[in-house]
Amino acid sequence: MIAVLALDGAPGHHLTTPGLVLGTACRGFPEVSYEVRLCTAPGFRGTGGPGPALALRPPYGLDGVADADVVLVPGHGGPRAGQPPEGVTAALRAVAARGGRLAAVGTGTFTLAATGLLDGRRATTGWRHVEELAALYPRIDVDPVGTVVEDGPFCTAAGVFGGMDVCLRLLARDHGRRVAGETSRELITPLHGDADSVQEAIDRTVAESAGLDPTLRWIDTRLHLPLTLPEIAAHARTSTSGVTRRFRAHTGLSPLQYVLRARLHEAMRLLRETDTPVEGVADATGFTSPAALRRHFRALTGTTPSAYRRSHTP
Repeated sequence: MIAVLALDGAPGHHLTTPGLVLGTACRGFPEVSYEVRLCTAPGFRGTGGPGPALALRPPYGLDGVADADVVLVPGHGGPRAGQPPEGVTAALRAVAARGGRLAAVGTGTFTLAATGLLDGRRATTGWRHVEELAALYPRIDVDPVGTVVEDGPFCTAAGVFGGMDVCLRLLARDHGRRVAGETSRELITPLHGDADSVQEAIDRTVAESAGLDPTLRWIDTRLHLPLTLPEIAAHARTSTSGVTRRFRAHTGLSPLQYVLRARLHEAMRLLRETDTPVEGVADATGFTSPAALRRHFRALTGTTPSAYRRSHTP
């Protein structure tokens, strides 16, 4: 059961996309079964833009998330700093405490961040707000790319097509990539016959993006080693130009930019969670020297590894 928890000003399409995606999967695959429950937080009055505001009166409030397997927090209007509406933090923490999964789309990540559940974890939001998220919640490792980020039971994303990316990732986790891939193709099939070339391009992008996951995991296990573009292309079973195109489509970065970002994220984790000296962190994350780590670390975070460790030590 998926509970969609709407705060005031949630975009209307964020509220309907989970039902659209998961309903399509249920119709196409008899073994897939979901219930999507729309719940509203205290203070909800109606949807926000884009489009006209809609007044909604769903049958569920916060009580609707109590037995949900997954709680999805859409984007919302209003200020992103400060505490969520009364009762929301406690309800989301209770879901996490009993082993439920939590997902957030766009500015919904700010609501999840305010609970403290994302501290020490990776998360993301829409690209316009990544700097704000990092500034408000420095204990979160904010991924600036905005693609879907999974860290344990938490899933966050910028929210492509109203959160379709998050819903497809949840579907893939529950029922595999084939079901998620076929569902995505069903959803994006053009309505007009003369748009076949557009469909082919979309299909190619979906297939290529999904096919990068094994290579991304392979990179993550080899950050301590030198990694070259030809090696990455060989693992992805494509040419160097092909793997570069696929990385840019999937992550917004070139392969080597992605490797650098992954090295820095791992360095941040080691600085937060271990007592390994900076020299050891540099060696463990594939930097040629501590000076190289410091240079790239400052370029990304605006601070030094040592200062970052001090600010993240309880």
